[in-house]
Amino acid sequence: MLTIHRPARGVRLLADHPDEDVTDAGHAVVVDGRRFAAIGPYEELYAAYGDRARIREWDGVLTPGRYEPDAVALLEAAYWPDPREAGELGTDPLTGAALDALGMTGPRWGASARRGVQRLLARGTTVLAGPFTRPEVRTAVERSGIRRYDSAPRTPRPRALTPSGVADFAVFADDGRCLVTALDGRLVYRGRA
Repeated sequence: MLTIHRPARGVRLLADHPDEDVTDAGHAVVVDGRRFAAIGPYEELYAAYGDRARIREWDGVLTPGRYEPDAVALLEAAYWPDPREAGELGTDPLTGAALDALGMTGPRWGASARRGVQRLLARGTTVLAGPFTRPEVRTAVERSGIRRYDSAPRTPRPRALTPSGVADFAVFADDGRCLVTALDGRLVYRGRA
C-alpha cells in the first residue's frame, strides 16, 4: 500500500547532526510497504503517486525517529506502573528502593517493558541501545518491532530518511510533542493533535 505523508512543517532528512540538518518545507515522503519509495516536493510526489496512494497530513515536521541510548536502564532497571496501579504507585517509572520493594517477577518485568516501550514510542523513539539481558524485556522489545543496537556506538549513529530506506520515522509538533511514530511504515503511535 502506498501512502504519502505530508507534514505541514516539512521533512527533516537527518537526525543527530543539527548543524548539517535541513528541514525541507513543502516536502513529503512516499511509503511503499516497509520502505520509503520517494522523498521530495509534495506536488511532484502527488503527481507521480497521488492517484494510487493514501494521503496522510500531519501538523508538524517529519523526521527520522529518536535514538534512545538509555533504553537498558529505562526498561531493565525501572518499573513502569500499570495505569490500574496509579493510585498506589503513581505514573512515573520506579527505580532504586521503590523498585526493590515490588518483588519483581518475570511476568511483571515483561508487562513493565511493554508499557515502557509504548512510552518510548510516544516520544518518537524508533531505535534503542541494548543489549537486554532480561528475557521478558528482550521479548517485549522484539515483539514491538522497534530497532535496537546491541552494542552502544561511541557516537550516536546518524539516522537519515532515504529513498529505499526502512520507513521508520516520527512527526513532531512545534511544541516538541510527538504526533506520530512509524516503524516499517506502520503507525505504531498516534498522539492527539
